[in-house]
Order: sequence, then C-alpha cells, then structure tokens
Amino acid sequence: MFNYKEANTDIIVNFHNSLNEKDKRRHAAMIYKNSSWNIEYVSKLLLISENTIRKGYGELLNVEDSGRIRKVGGGRKSKLGDSDLMMAFDELIKDFTAGDPCNSEVKYTNLSKGEIAEILRGMGFELCSNTVGKILKSRKFKKRKIQKRKSLKSVAGRNEQFERINAAKADFMQRGQPVLSVDTKKKESIGENQRDGLSYANGQLNGYDHTYPSENTGKAVPHGIYDIKRNEGYVSVGNSAETADFIIDNLIYWWINFGVTYYPEATDILLLFDAGGANSYLSHLFKIELDRLRNEIGLNIQIKHYPSYTSKWNPIEHRVFPHISRVLQGVFIRSFDEFIKLVNRAKTKTGLKVIAYTNDKIYETGKRGSKEEVDNIDIIFDDIEPKWNYELRAA
Repeated sequence: MFNYKEANTDIIVNFHNSLNEKDKRRHAAMIYKNSSWNIEYVSKLLLISENTIRKGYGELLNVEDSGRIRKVGGGRKSKLGDSDLMMAFDELIKDFTAGDPCNSEVKYTNLSKGEIAEILRGMGFELCSNTVGKILKSRKFKKRKIQKRKSLKSVAGRNEQFERINAAKADFMQRGQPVLSVDTKKKESIGENQRDGLSYANGQLNGYDHTYPSENTGKAVPHGIYDIKRNEGYVSVGNSAETADFIIDNLIYWWINFGVTYYPEATDILLLFDAGGANSYLSHLFKIELDRLRNEIGLNIQIKHYPSYTSKWNPIEHRVFPHISRVLQGVFIRSFDEFIKLVNRAKTKTGLKVIAYTNDKIYETGKRGSKEEVDNIDIIFDDIEPKWNYELRAA
C-alpha cells in the first residue's frame, strides 16, 4: 500500500487533471484502493464522483489496450449523417450556383461558410460554420479560382498538333536530346509603383495611390527557357524589346553556358514555341534568326509551334511563369538587380529551380524579313501542318 498520508496533494491533483477521462477514473480508483484514504476523501480531492471511481476500479480489473479513449460511438453525433440537413444543403447550393456549360457536374458558389450556416439555421438546423466546412468538403467543394483555359476560337488541326508535340517530346527525351519550352513572360515595370499581392511585413507598406508611369525607371522583359528534362528555368531579363534576335540570342546564351555542359552528346534539339509574338510561325524574320541559331550551336533544330489560342499549354506557361509571378507579388521592385534576385528565388517542392541573368543589349524593333530570304534557307517543312512543324538541319 502506498503511503499517501504525507503526500503533496497538489501534485496528485495536477497530474490527475492532465489525464483523459478514462485515465482519471482509473487513477482515482488506484489511489482509493492503494491508500488509506476512503472513497469520500478521494472523491472530494479529485472532484470526481464515487460511482465514477468504482467504475474506474472495474476498468482496472479488466485493462485492455483498445487504442480508444471513448467507446465506439461515443461523443457528439456527426451532422454529416443527417440526411435532412444534407438535402437542405444541396437545395440551398442549387439556388446559389451556376454550372460550367462544358461540364454540368461542376458547380460553384460565392456564399461564405458563415452565410450558408446562417441560412441553414433559418431553416431549423443547429450548426456552425465549421460544420458547413465539413459538409462542403464531403460534397467535394473547395476554394478554386477561375482558370483561363477555354480558347475563344477552335483551330483546325489543334488536337492533332498536340499529339505531334507530345510524340516529339517523348522521342527526344527517350534519346536524351534537349527539349526546351520557350516563351516571353509579360513585361514588368521597374520603379516606385506598388505591385499587387501580399507579403509579410512588421508595419504598413505605403505606395502611391495611383500608378504613375513617370515613377517607372524601366521595364523588364523576361524571356524564359524551360529545360523540361532537368526541370530548370532560365530567364534572360532584357530592358529593350521582345524581338526575334532577342529570342535567338538568349537561346545561344543558354546553349553556350548550360546546354553544352548538360547535353555534351546532343545532336538534335526540340524547341516548343507559341504561335504568335516575335517567334510567330508566320514570321519570316524569326525563321531567318533560327538559321543563325543553327549555325551558332551546330545542332539539328526541330521546331514545333502550339496552335493559336493554346499558348497556356506551352509547359513554361504553367510550370515556370506562375512561380516567378508569385515571388514578384507584394513587393517594390526598384532596380533590375532586385528583379533578378527575386526571379532567382522561384522554386517548387518538386525540384524546379530558376536561374535569371541580364541581357543589356538594345534591340531594334520594326525589323522585317522577306519570303525570298526564307526561301534561301535550308528549312524542311513537315508534310502535315508545315506552318507549325519544320526543321533546320546542321550543315
């Protein structure tokens, strides 16, 4: 028998209060049965009823490690099992939703959890916004944003071109040849004007109440190259304009500084471009500049353009640019050096890393190439959709 006569009851009570319900019963019963204290004293000391102590003693005689504190079915019943509530929720959501015309199963609502809870309480159901959150989850609702994925127009041969691009990517990757997704991100202002987005701060960040172009000291032109196999983005930040020779200069820089190291045995390279901009499939000047790229790097260059209105499917658009946009949010960008440092921070948990550097060359806008010049270049156009698929072979 334990000697509790001179015991420090404060310690006993504090320990008792730290236990869960079942252990409190058994602890009280153990003290009662192993000390000279009677059950009335233990009950008053630990603020637990005598019947509960007796129940705890019974549990001590039949100790089982069930892994549970309460019996199965114990505790408050889940409201998710209330069919009337769930039906009322479905009816409520129906009145406040609009479906995607392309998929009648997709619904959305702009009601908050608190608003839904208030409406359901008005219908006679007792619940809080946390319960509404559980109901939304059980019905597979979660916070989403509208994605810009629907094309305004349908282009003939669109799906077939995607199949050709995917087949070429698989072939080049299997052969260990580089596959690059190439595009220019939207221009970013450099200066004192505020930027959208949030950032952590220990005080209020104050910017101008309007955007004043006069406060911009420059405009960054971030041109991106995404190495799909290595999951690496390379961003050449210009301060001039997006032109065909700007794009080709950046590709030459990538090959000399990175590509030749990572792909020393390469004989071919696959370049994926959008349909428009300075790398448009209609641009004569772009094809002339591609001939310069071939002569500089000495590889067979295969070009594939994504069809018009499908630029969002170009891998760099959804694998690199969103992460660059994220690191540029909610901060002042007062110099090109700050811009470069921020872009270099872009990364993901899946291994993406981004390397940014400057291109200070000034590029002339308005230059044009001619069909005659293109005709003098050794370009092999595919038999199917030649406007989007062509090749320049190394000499």
